[in-house]
Amino acid sequence: MKKILIPLLMVIGGIVFGAGGGYAAMLFLKPQAAHAKGAAPVATVFVPAGKILAPIVASDGKLSGYANFDVSLEVLQDKSAEVTEKLPLFLNAVNMRTYRSPMASGPQGVLPDLKVFETVLMAAAGEALAKDGVKRAIVTAAAPA
Repeated sequence: MKKILIPLLMVIGGIVFGAGGGYAAMLFLKPQAAHAKGAAPVATVFVPAGKILAPIVASDGKLSGYANFDVSLEVLQDKSAEVTEKLPLFLNAVNMRTYRSPMASGPQGVLPDLKVFETVLMAAAGEALAKDGVKRAIVTAAAPA
């Protein structure tokens, strides 16, 4: 009887403590609302920018290698046609920034730093695309070239 009772009490205790911890976290952390009160939700879409071949440059300016990135841009729904038309300008702006941005990381400097690349993408989007239309740039895949 003792062999069955102890594991059963442990399971019940785990459920009780887990539920209590979740309830306490919900009370103290109070999740933020997705949208401000009274503000209408803004519809966004993802516009694929395609594959981008970017050089991986070390902090000393030496070329470590190249990487292929699949990139999508989250834009306002009404600006998607405008962004799609200006994608060549965006790709040119990305190309002009990547060779000047040191984004090599890892032990031998051959891995790209995705945070740096996303910063480059947002700076290029601010220059080439509608400044208020692009919400964020997302790297969906990265592979060595």
